[in-house]
Amino acid sequence: MLKITDLQVAIDADAGLVRAIDGLSLCIERGETFALVGESGCGKSLTALALMRLLPDNGRVTDGRVEIDGQEALSLPESAMRRLRGGKVGMIFQEPATSLNPVMRVGDQIVEAIEAHTDLRGAAARAKAVEWLGRVGIPEPERRVDDYPFRMSGGQKQRVMIAIALAAEPAFLVADEPTTALDVAIQAQILDLLKRLQREQGMGLLLITHDLAVVSGMAQRVALMYAGQIVEVASASEFFAEPKHPYARLLLQSLPGAHKRGSVLAAIAGTVPPLSQTFTGCRFEPRCDRAFDRCRQQAPALSAPAVCPADVVPMPSTGAALQREVRCWLHAVPNGAEAAPAVPLTTASIAMGCVSVAPLAAAEAPPGADLLLDVQHLSVGFPIRTGLLQRISSHAAAVADVSLQIRRGETYALVGESGCGKTTLGKAIVQLLRGQALIGGRALLNGQDLFGLRGDALRLARRSVQMIFQDPYASLNPRMRVFELLEEGLLSLRPELDATARRQVLETWVDRVGLRREELQRYPHEFSGGQRQRIAIARALAVEPRLIVCDEPTSALDVSVQAQILNLLKQLQRELGLSYLFITHHLGVVEYIADHVAVMYRGRIEESGPTAALLADPREEYTRRLLAAVPRLVGV
Repeated sequence: MLKITDLQVAIDADAGLVRAIDGLSLCIERGETFALVGESGCGKSLTALALMRLLPDNGRVTDGRVEIDGQEALSLPESAMRRLRGGKVGMIFQEPATSLNPVMRVGDQIVEAIEAHTDLRGAAARAKAVEWLGRVGIPEPERRVDDYPFRMSGGQKQRVMIAIALAAEPAFLVADEPTTALDVAIQAQILDLLKRLQREQGMGLLLITHDLAVVSGMAQRVALMYAGQIVEVASASEFFAEPKHPYARLLLQSLPGAHKRGSVLAAIAGTVPPLSQTFTGCRFEPRCDRAFDRCRQQAPALSAPAVCPADVVPMPSTGAALQREVRCWLHAVPNGAEAAPAVPLTTASIAMGCVSVAPLAAAEAPPGADLLLDVQHLSVGFPIRTGLLQRISSHAAAVADVSLQIRRGETYALVGESGCGKTTLGKAIVQLLRGQALIGGRALLNGQDLFGLRGDALRLARRSVQMIFQDPYASLNPRMRVFELLEEGLLSLRPELDATARRQVLETWVDRVGLRREELQRYPHEFSGGQRQRIAIARALAVEPRLIVCDEPTSALDVSVQAQILNLLKQLQRELGLSYLFITHHLGVVEYIADHVAVMYRGRIEESGPTAALLADPREEYTRRLLAAVPRLVGV
């Protein structure tokens, strides 16, 4: 269905020519699910954009071939490519908020795709759009079909994007982080839908994701990318049972979970190297715990050609070729004689620049009586406007009578499906809904009611309570450089710092969240989704708050960077006594980081309690269904 041969993609950037994809080859059979995984900035999304011919203006394919169902896509005229794109090949984009047209109703956007690539028109196309909204889990699709994107939660916008991509029933689907913003229940529903479409239509699927549990349950084959190259290709069962490349092994050891609670996750130190440089050796060598001299002197090749030869054993379900490929000198050294032994992941190895696993200090239980935030009977209602003059006729309840308490040094996790009110609750606490919604109840920070503050008192409180937003792209001003974005908060909330001190603070936080200092002069669009999330995290932490509302802070991050951020959040919590209201869909993260967890459903808290007790013995039916939908990593 798809064959990519020696693909080379270059980006013209201020730093020079960036070789974003360097010699990538892969092929995907009809009906096969092929997963492309790897760190933020390694080239996964650019691979998808290149094969769809949707590269940004400063990007271009410099070499290689892309064949889609036998057609050479890179040489097609744009008119023919438009028929192929969206009709035969659908794509789910990584960031739905920037992919949906903000001035078009979501139903019109789905109808547009249906009418462009099928014979349906008018009322029939609209009925099909309503059907697809229901199939992807949008409640009340007959009413929501006329909503604009801004009226929907992040997860609901993601589902609309999925509906647009699938509405024309393509033969091949490119899914770039299709379930990132979805709760586990809707994620399971969407993945089941994709599996059903594959069975019914023989649809091929290129799945780009950092969720390895989803990969283990969906994919037949896996390709791991690093710094613009594929470094390992294997069947999913082989990859998770016995990863060959050191990068693959470290990624799997970075996964959070209950069994790692109280210890430091095995985060890989450093970041993906800048691709504007010329490489002489292995691109992973500076971060590898098994590197030896040959790794620094000579670049390894994949251990087998990146093609689908006819003489390999076919996969029973799809006929896809089963072939193991690794780009590593370890597998070219007899008995590993030249290789350095692996650094044990339970000991510090920061001095080697390999794996950041410094031991945590002894954990201390959050003080029982040291209350920081006390939310009492909080309700939030958004106005419903009707009539020619759009007068407010009633209010739609988004949060209903919620009470919770967060103590100093405590992590309080809030889970639940998209649209249940989690983000609305967080924004109300941070005072971001004033004038937009009807708010009742109280939110006491150190005994002071946040809803009663005005002027300088409110400004002082904003330094104490910060928020990491769910959508980093929408929360970062595209016209400001990273340095300006980070400095803005310091200028407003820490005016005592001079320019030199502000620079030192910002460089410190950029280092701690895993970005390079030279990237401070770049704009948000020059970063990957995961890198933008790290910028958002640095911005929230720079003003030294006491409480941070973390709205899906790791949803856009690959597992290695997620481990770095979780380690950082836990370290700061221990050093500074920070408290977190941690909104997430990732129950593995909840198991690892949260002291207390609450399950939210339709604006109310259904169940809450200590994390271990609630997850081990849920009392409510909704909680049991939510936990049953969590994808589990097979073979690890």
